[in-house]
Amino acid sequence: MKKIAWLGLMLCSHMALAQEPFNTQGHRGSRGLMPENTVPAMKKAMDLGVRTLELDVVISKDHQVVVSHEPYMSSNIALKPDGTPVQASEEKQINLYQLPYAEIKKFDVGSKPHPEFARQQKMSIYKPLLSELLDSVDTYARAKGMPLPLLNIEIKSNPAADGVYHPDPQTFVNLVMEVCRQKNLGSRLTIQSFDVRPLQLLHKQFPDVTLSYLTANRKPLADNLAALGFTPVVYSPYYKTVTAETVKACHQQGMQIIPWTVNTKEEIDSLRQLGVDGIITDYPDLF
Repeated sequence: MKKIAWLGLMLCSHMALAQEPFNTQGHRGSRGLMPENTVPAMKKAMDLGVRTLELDVVISKDHQVVVSHEPYMSSNIALKPDGTPVQASEEKQINLYQLPYAEIKKFDVGSKPHPEFARQQKMSIYKPLLSELLDSVDTYARAKGMPLPLLNIEIKSNPAADGVYHPDPQTFVNLVMEVCRQKNLGSRLTIQSFDVRPLQLLHKQFPDVTLSYLTANRKPLADNLAALGFTPVVYSPYYKTVTAETVKACHQQGMQIIPWTVNTKEEIDSLRQLGVDGIITDYPDLF
């Protein structure tokens, strides 16, 4: 009887996974097409029909939650308030955790041609607050008659940068969750990270939040899950590490598998054939 009950639970789990719509995710909104992690990048992804907006957050000196991949002004994208480009030699000194948001907002992160994304539309734009971005995409969705987007928010932290480029994990989690709760994201919210510490805190303190564990290594799935300490709803590996066996193992444990960052139609099709549950891409027009 126990075996039958277990098989029944596994069957229900697999059925639930199978019934979940394929999760198309726009990486940093639509980085290949618009300036990354900006409101226009999110709107472009929505226009292209993505289900989930993927974005990154860091913390400013005045404890504002800012949408940004790096905790500093990247020389790939940033112009200073006077219009001169941020140089690679100085970028890490322009530390967002040491700047109030009013100063961060003065930098232009959309006018400089990106060396890796020739199709990216250029415009003068700033790094938004998470709260502003959430309000903007929901207002846009309602105006266009679209479903409200799902949000996949990455906490950008690592132990070596605690107190230097970001606060301690508990403070970081509290600040992000305060905004997400104020905006009533509910089941629309997923939080992801490469850093196990915020995920572990969220797992204990906010058990209703969907969590995604990001990995970039070729370690066995079991080893990565052991480091995390629990089984998340989503496992999100670098796409080149995904095999049929990885997909099968994730599904056997009731996890969705959503690889990052997949930027050709051929690779997207290949991964879909392996049975992944979603794709994160810089080019949501490929969907």
